[in-house]
Amino acid sequence: MVFFGFSQISRHFSKFTKMSKSALVILAPGAEEMEFIIAADVLRRAGIKVTVAGLNGGEAVKCSRDVQILPDTSLDQVASVKFDVVVLPGGLGGSNAMGESSLVGDLLRSQESAGGLIAAICAAPTVLAKHGVASGKSLTSYPSMKPQLVDNYSYVDDKTVVKDGNLITSRGPGTAYEFALRIAEELAGKDKVQEVAKGLLVAYN
Repeated sequence: MVFFGFSQISRHFSKFTKMSKSALVILAPGAEEMEFIIAADVLRRAGIKVTVAGLNGGEAVKCSRDVQILPDTSLDQVASVKFDVVVLPGGLGGSNAMGESSLVGDLLRSQESAGGLIAAICAAPTVLAKHGVASGKSLTSYPSMKPQLVDNYSYVDDKTVVKDGNLITSRGPGTAYEFALRIAEELAGKDKVQEVAKGLLVAYN
């Protein structure tokens, strides 16, 4: 078993960058580790203040590959706080849990009505469908999730990241860097994202 306190791993980035924008990353049991960690880490490297909120409390969350991650706080403690972006990592178990949560539904609908950014990757776009969020927009997802999305969205098969207004979606673990960098570009600008990508040795155009 591997155990990480996520705040302890990446908190030091905040000492070197001014954080003006904010992100909420929801961590649910069964989340895809790569998608969660890459999103939260890249956003922090871009100078965005990231809050990791556990769906079911502030205790360690077991992810899809049995990695346990300690969130910063519980979702119910920050659900009324306004964030510039709400990020939904994928993973089938985590996505199902978020899709069944009325608190997540209320939060996403509030974020949408306020014009805030919502970002979802892999199986997580199905959470939007379950809560009736962003209906009619263009999006993508992990390929096997497509049947759950085609009726209510304009589904895109040939792009790894899709942005439609205040919605950003992506396909899976292998597209997590591009997904995270696209969110960061929206909040921190192209120059900052190019700087982050260069440091990570990741190509980003």
